[in-house]
Amino acid sequence: MSLLPRTADEFSSAEYWERFFKKRGEKSFEWYGDYNKLCGVLHKYIKVQHKVLVVGCGNSELSEQLYDVGYKHLTNIDISETVVTHMNQRNAERRPGLTFQQVDATQTPYEDASYQAALDKGTLDAMASEEEGALARNMLAEVGRVLSVGGRYVCVTLAQESVIKLAVEHFVEQGWAVRLHCLQEESGKEEDSFALPVFVLVCTKFRQPMPTPILEMCLGEDGAPTRLTQVADLLSSVREYQAYSVLKKRLRTSTDASSNLSLTLCHAKTGLPRYTLTVQDSPPGAKVPRSNPFAIFIVPQGSETAWLYSSSEGRKQLAASANFRRLVIVTMHRNQQYTDMQAVQSELSPMVMDLAPPGMPANQQVPFLSVGGDMGWREEVSRGVSELSGEYCVENVKGEDGELYRRLIFLSNAALVQSESRLVSSNPAASSHKKKNKKKVKPTAAPTSSSASLSVDSGFLCCAHHEVMAAGLAVLGVGTPQNKDVPVSVLLVGLGGGGLPQFLRDFVPNVTVEVVELDPVVMEVAKEWFGFRPDDRLTVTLGDGLERICALEKEGGRLFDAIMFDVDNKDSSLGMSCPPAAFVETPILQKVSSLLTPRGVFILNLACRNPAMRKSTLERVSAVFPNILSKKIEEEINEILLCSRGESETQGAAHILQSLNQGAKSLQSALCSSRTGTDSSPHIDIAELLKDLKVE
Repeated sequence: MSLLPRTADEFSSAEYWERFFKKRGEKSFEWYGDYNKLCGVLHKYIKVQHKVLVVGCGNSELSEQLYDVGYKHLTNIDISETVVTHMNQRNAERRPGLTFQQVDATQTPYEDASYQAALDKGTLDAMASEEEGALARNMLAEVGRVLSVGGRYVCVTLAQESVIKLAVEHFVEQGWAVRLHCLQEESGKEEDSFALPVFVLVCTKFRQPMPTPILEMCLGEDGAPTRLTQVADLLSSVREYQAYSVLKKRLRTSTDASSNLSLTLCHAKTGLPRYTLTVQDSPPGAKVPRSNPFAIFIVPQGSETAWLYSSSEGRKQLAASANFRRLVIVTMHRNQQYTDMQAVQSELSPMVMDLAPPGMPANQQVPFLSVGGDMGWREEVSRGVSELSGEYCVENVKGEDGELYRRLIFLSNAALVQSESRLVSSNPAASSHKKKNKKKVKPTAAPTSSSASLSVDSGFLCCAHHEVMAAGLAVLGVGTPQNKDVPVSVLLVGLGGGGLPQFLRDFVPNVTVEVVELDPVVMEVAKEWFGFRPDDRLTVTLGDGLERICALEKEGGRLFDAIMFDVDNKDSSLGMSCPPAAFVETPILQKVSSLLTPRGVFILNLACRNPAMRKSTLERVSAVFPNILSKKIEEEINEILLCSRGESETQGAAHILQSLNQGAKSLQSALCSSRTGTDSSPHIDIAELLKDLKVE
């Protein structure tokens, strides 16, 4: 027999409560916790000598327990005649001073300012759904009338958003101070508790209304209050605690190897994200030792974008190698300071058991794992905002190989590295000029070299898909005797930090590269922080890539040996993150085809998680370019498509595949002998990159 209502509206009706208490009989019903759970926060705001109005008392034992510990001035009211009669009979002998009255809380007979406190356990929640909240507002107005100056309305609630918003906005309009306590559940009690946490709303009446709202949130009964400026911020904080409570209960009662449950822990004072925790469970049937139920893995700073930590597949592989029943993977956030690994562990330890798997003993020791005990290093060197791409940062990080790298990150998709270059030592004097209007952040720890004495290694392509795109020029026969002095023209859509086009300019003989970049801020960042230097062989056209392709096709006469698409989709919610869907629509693909020389190749960086979307994209591409070779990038979702029209026998995909070995050797030789305008050497193995090409 279920005693919980089927619809929210039932909570506010007298008929429902009559049925409820008749069914419940003698057994008291404790909404949202009993006296033992609530006493700490109640005693904090309601004094023994206070005259207290208990609104909607029901048959809870709370008033009886308060009376027993010294509260002798309690007036209990309820709309149900059944419960009032029952409670008076139950307490007539043992608690003669404890009174229960059948009174409608929206219109009470009590005098103005006659109580120092009003206690409400679940009544607001019950009434707020009726008449679009009108009933609850009437009750709150009545509470405000009967409370004296300095009096407090103390409400125990589940803080459903519509309910808490109604109450908070009401008291803010009245100029009262508002504070919320989120009560933490006792460890090991999750199975018997509500999924949502219990909140205690405390609203204090002032003689003169407060001109500026006082809004505060506290974790636990004694937690330090966090001051908030707007009602929306308070509601957002409530939602976070509710989501965390639901997550805790789910984690403590079940496991799911296919899910990617995660939460973000924010700094208590600033509210800024500090840690992101992702839970990875072992699959059913995995042979995990009983001694390995649970562990925490801390990702080194600067490594959070690595496939092993940022992708679902990578995290599963990490968990399998760690061989724990549950692994919580922790990443540290940018713009936050971390002292050392021990400090990080101490900070996380109080919350560890909240995420433990089912059946985990409360006193179980939980190991912290990391890569060689190293917490990594990060130095933010620049931060700014692009109108097109949003907020970005440029940071130096230390890779797991011990080398230093520079990255461009758009914070709207902080798990994705937009561009990356390896740093090498250079003349400090060459980099000593001051950067203007850039926010500087101190590094967590000193790097192996001063960041002022570092420069970008133009011969090193950090992105594996860039390496394959460069290697794809081997299909043109670059470097072969018959093509020794033949010019190579490339159109590249998407600049990033400029690493790929600069590599092509510096190492591919007789090449000219036109880059099309939509965002002028990206070009400025590439110049200032990634050593990008355009010249007569490497030009940049600022504008929309699609419009540039249409304009070139309309002008006619200019053809390219290679057209490369390396442009990301700003909408990360879509199944294809690279390129935007418009770049692989048939009309654009046809224009690309018409802009290629007879030997030309279309090189596409495709990153698509949606199998159906990938299939339809390949169908459109193959309709225009019948010959496609593909290369899947290991440990990434990216794949590179090398596409040609195949107008002659030697241009067929199978024939190209057969002759590619010689083409790879020729291109490798050409790259190493060119080194135009740079002292760097190309760190690339063409033959290895073109292994395992697949004919689509």
